[in-house]
Amino acid sequence: MSTEIKISVGGVEVAGWLNETNTANKVLDVMPITGEINLWGDEIYFTIPVDTGPENAKETVSVGDIAYWPQGNAMCIFLGKTPISRGDEVKPISPVNIIGGIEGVEKLLGKVKQGEEITVRR
Repeated sequence: MSTEIKISVGGVEVAGWLNETNTANKVLDVMPITGEINLWGDEIYFTIPVDTGPENAKETVSVGDIAYWPQGNAMCIFLGKTPISRGDEVKPISPVNIIGGIEGVEKLLGKVKQGEEITVRR
């Protein structure tokens, strides 16, 4: 069973979900979350008030994945490749905990701006 969430940025709202992992539950506990977007290739990331370690951490992810980055205490949304991706892989800077996913990647890809405000809520 997953928990539905909404992600709002730049006047656009997309639906998503968080899975049943310990990390995802810690993120749910601090919602709603508002942050300032950083972009790294086609990855959105922003600091969140969660501090937890690796949980089944992955070195590659899929387009549309939502993850928690333990080294940066940040939520990451993968819309496409990062600067260190090779071929078709989507590669974070270091392993991340997959905590969910989004629908509507195309609504955000190329439209989100560095420093823009993002809100994630139930």
